[in-house]
Amino acid sequence: VTFGRSVREPKYKIEFHSANSHFVPENEQESVVMTNKEGETYTCFLPVVEEIKPVKPIAKSNSTSIILETDRRIKLKTPDELIEVIKENCFYRHEGWWSYEFCHEKHVRQLHLEDDKAVQEFFMGVFDTKATDELNQNKSDAAMVKDPRSKDASQRYHSHLYTNGTLCDLTNQPPRETEIRFVCSEPSVVISSIKEISTCKYVITVQCPMLCKHPMFQQERPMWHSIHCNKLPNDAEPASEEGHSKPTEIRAIADKPDHYAT
Repeated sequence: VTFGRSVREPKYKIEFHSANSHFVPENEQESVVMTNKEGETYTCFLPVVEEIKPVKPIAKSNSTSIILETDRRIKLKTPDELIEVIKENCFYRHEGWWSYEFCHEKHVRQLHLEDDKAVQEFFMGVFDTKATDELNQNKSDAAMVKDPRSKDASQRYHSHLYTNGTLCDLTNQPPRETEIRFVCSEPSVVISSIKEISTCKYVITVQCPMLCKHPMFQQERPMWHSIHCNKLPNDAEPASEEGHSKPTEIRAIADKPDHYAT
C-alpha cells in the first residue's frame, strides 16, 4: 500500500509483518494501533522523516552557463544533441479549423486541411540558428528569476526560435515568429500547447522525453518512507491511553499527481 498527496511530497508505503517476523522499531519511532477491514489488529510504527531544506539557487550565472557546466562536469550530451534524433520528423496538432505542423529545425506552419490536403497555410516561422543562439546566451540572472525553469524542473524548457514567417495580416506588423519550448515529458514527442502571446507571435510547447536524460530537466524524486505494521495475536486487546479505545482503521490515500499548465 502506498500513499501521498502529490508527486512532490514524500511517499509512504505500508509494510505488514506477521506475528512470526515482527519489525523491530528504533527508539525514536512513534507507534499507533490500527485495524484493517478484515478486523486484524496491527501495531504500526511511523517513520522518522527529516525535513529537507531547499537548495539555494545558483547565483551569478545564466541558464546557458549552468547547462554547459553540468555537461562538462558529467560529460553528458547537450539539450540540442539529445533532441537531434527528431531532426527529420514533423509533428502535428489539430485545433478546430486549423492544424499545426512543426518540423524540427525547419519550419512551423498553420494550415487548414481538406481531404488531407492543405487548402490554406501560413508559415509561423523558419528555424533561425542565430536568433536561437542569442536567445539562449542572453538568459541573465534577472530573467532566471522570472523564468520557471529556475525553480521547478518539471517546468524547465529549452528554446528554439523560428522567425521570418508569413507577413502578419495586420498593417505594419512584422512577419510571424514562433518560440518552440522543449520540455521533459514522457512517453513520446507531442505538441502539447500552442499560444499566441502577442499579435503574430507564438509559443509552442513540445513534450520531448529524450530531454529528460539531461540533469537540468530531471525532477527531484521524492523519498520513500516505510510504515511498518506488526500483526497482533487475535486474542490481544490493544490498550489506549484511556484503556479501551477501538483501534483506528487503516486507510490509504491514492497517489494524485500534480498537473502543470503549459
